[in-house]
Amino acid sequence: MTYKTTKYAVLLASGLMINTATWADESADWSLSMLVGNCIACHGPEGSSVGPATPTIAEMDEETFVEIMEAYKKDEFPSTIMGRIARGYDKNDFEAMAKYFAKQTFVRHEQISKVDKKKAKKGKKIHKKFCEKCHEDYGFTVDDGATILAGQWMPYLQYTFADYVAGTRDMPKGMKKRWKKMMKRKGEKRIELITYFYATLTDDSPLKPEKSDDDSSSD
Repeated sequence: MTYKTTKYAVLLASGLMINTATWADESADWSLSMLVGNCIACHGPEGSSVGPATPTIAEMDEETFVEIMEAYKKDEFPSTIMGRIARGYDKNDFEAMAKYFAKQTFVRHEQISKVDKKKAKKGKKIHKKFCEKCHEDYGFTVDDGATILAGQWMPYLQYTFADYVAGTRDMPKGMKKRWKKMMKRKGEKRIELITYFYATLTDDSPLKPEKSDDDSSSD
């Protein structure tokens, strides 16, 4: 092989390597887009739901995301459609989805017009007493994989809490103890109040009702 022929062969091989690498990156992006695209169709742009009863999954803890998807796949969680959807994926798919949504920003939509401010104030007191340990900063941040509550859509919270009351949805061990204490007196009323509280929380007003609000009112 002549020098000139060798040079062209090397250039051609280099071009193929570059094109292959580019194709691999694009293929990976395309595969991820296909995976998360099915989620976004219901859960909103980049995982931030536009409501009313579909939860936001942006910023969700990766391990929690995978555990929940596995539970749906095994029919361990009640669902209308998630159980059927989850069966179409494997754990690697769940992990890829989880990594993507964990990096997205939770966008909170204004719900204040739909809630009773007096109930929300009482709900704040209940949250601080029973939920703040795991759902820190009024439910904006979480500990040990707990899910974000601040700004979730009110109907979604109502349906989820109803599942807990009915015993059709499992809860972590730590939550069970606090849940039992919360439900001991006026349980369903307390659930209603904290649901109103979480629905008031937005990015522009992260502590609505304000810290100065009277927390001494009876629940």
